[in-house]
Parts: sequence; structure tokens; C-alpha cells
Amino acid sequence: MPSDSKTPPQHVAIIMDGNGRWATSRGWPRLVGHRKGAERVKEIVRCAPDLGVKWLTIYAFSTENWKRSTEEVLGLMGLFSRYIEREADRLSAEGVRMRFIGDRSRLDDRLQALMAGIEARTANNTRLNLTVAINYGGRDEIIRAGRNIARAVAEGRLDPAQVSEATVSAALDTADIPDPDLVIRTSGETRVSNFLLWQAAYAEYEFTPTLWPDFSPAELERILSRFGGRDRRFGGVAPA
Repeated sequence: MPSDSKTPPQHVAIIMDGNGRWATSRGWPRLVGHRKGAERVKEIVRCAPDLGVKWLTIYAFSTENWKRSTEEVLGLMGLFSRYIEREADRLSAEGVRMRFIGDRSRLDDRLQALMAGIEARTANNTRLNLTVAINYGGRDEIIRAGRNIARAVAEGRLDPAQVSEATVSAALDTADIPDPDLVIRTSGETRVSNFLLWQAAYAEYEFTPTLWPDFSPAELERILSRFGGRDRRFGGVAPA
């Protein structure tokens, strides 16, 4: 069912939190929660276009998540690979363009190859733009962008006086992706966790106590409907 919002957000970004807690609260290993969370991703990706969402960005693995146990990290990496392999046909058939942001250099060669392959395969799809953040951190992204800008200045390809917000945006992983209109975080935590720090400067935020494996298309629709009632002034003043 389409959202009742008159102005649905075009770009929704989601911090998918709570998989581990969902599993441990049931006495199960944390990886069971991550597998359940991957199933939830499928549902949200499937319903997003019908709710008016054109761009969907999900936070799958942060630069800080390497601090977790080796078992959990390896399990997550395997889960990412299986998701790409199993969902490639469906995503392509349903018109979903999939791409990834983050530093790929630390990921294993097989996963990098799978990522590049599905990006190429779905590059011409337009129904939904799905972006997955893997080994992503907002600070890391800005540092990498700053290094590239500094290199361009040092090589004489860029005048320092010409560096602008547009220059920085073009150097980020999200160079050809619009800024998010709405950022949703599940699980009851109320922090941004190093996610899209530059891009979400004027995004609206929603924090829900729902753990990610329990986050449903119906709850997404309710959140999108509330978004339509927000007054977004981007630093300006509402007309009298």
C-alpha cells in the first residue's frame, strides 16, 4: 500500500540495529539475528518503491564493527556474500540497482568480486537505488575524500580557493547519490554511529525502539507518513 504522505522522502537511510539483541533475548547465537535481519532487508527493499522511496541506503557493517568477535565478523562476511549470490536474480528482475559504499580494501577478494559483479549487473536498473554501506564510517569517508582533494591540490589539478561543499561531496563515496531526506535507526538507540555524517546534515531522523528483525513494512509506512508532516526549512525561516 502506498504511503499517505503527500511528500514521501525520496532517499531513506537506515541504521539497522538490534540483530544481536534480538537473537540473544531468545537464547540464540547473534548470527541467527543477523540472518533474520537479512530476511528483513529483503522485505523492506521489496516494499520501498511502492511507498515512494527511490533511494534506500542501509548500514550493514561499520569500520568499528571489526572490533566484534572473529566468529561474528566472519559470519557477517559470509552472510553478505550469500545475500549477493542469492538475491542477484531477484534484484535484477525487480529493477533494483545495487551499489556499495565504504572502504573495500579490507574485504576479501571474493566478496569484492561479488560486489563489483552485482553492481555491474544492476547498473541500468531504475525502480529502486539500493546502497549498502560495508566497512563504512563517515569519518573514514571524509578522511579519504580529504586525501584525494589534497592530492589534487598538490598536483596542481585543483585551486585550493575553489574547494567548496560541492568539491567535497563529489569526492565522497556517495558522489552520485542524493543526500538522505530521512534517517531511521532501529533498536531504541539514539545516536548516528558515524553514518553519513556529511550527507545527513539536514536529514530528518526517526528513532524507533523496534529491533531490526521486527521492523516491518507497516512500520516503515507509518514513519514515512509522519515525515510528510514535517516542516523542512534547511536553516531558513518558514513563511509568515
